[in-house]
Amino acid sequence: MEFQFEKLAVWQQAKDMVKMVYRLVAKFPNEERYALCDQLRRAIVSVPSNIAEGSGRTHKNDKIHFLEIAYGSLMEVYCQLLVAVELGYITEDDIKPLRPLFYTEAKMLSGLRNSIEKSE
Repeated sequence: MEFQFEKLAVWQQAKDMVKMVYRLVAKFPNEERYALCDQLRRAIVSVPSNIAEGSGRTHKNDKIHFLEIAYGSLMEVYCQLLVAVELGYITEDDIKPLRPLFYTEAKMLSGLRNSIEKSE
């Protein structure tokens, strides 16, 4: 038995991205442990969490609202990773495998949002 959101490719990929970002954060210097690292972890976990929470809502506008939060969190993480590269905490090569996942995840979130908006 599984919840509806567990079947969504957008949720599955977001969950996988959490693990990838957590691995990257481990490379950050200790002084960032309670600053940028914490913010990155909170934001990346927010993506699959909000997809799951939205899927449990009955009203279309609520579902869309949580997908928009997930999208915003995804953009926040992407921005913070770019900043981390500029600060020298990680390298461009470190985020290279994640870049296409961010674009795909953004498209899937937008597609799901559009689908929900047109339904019901």
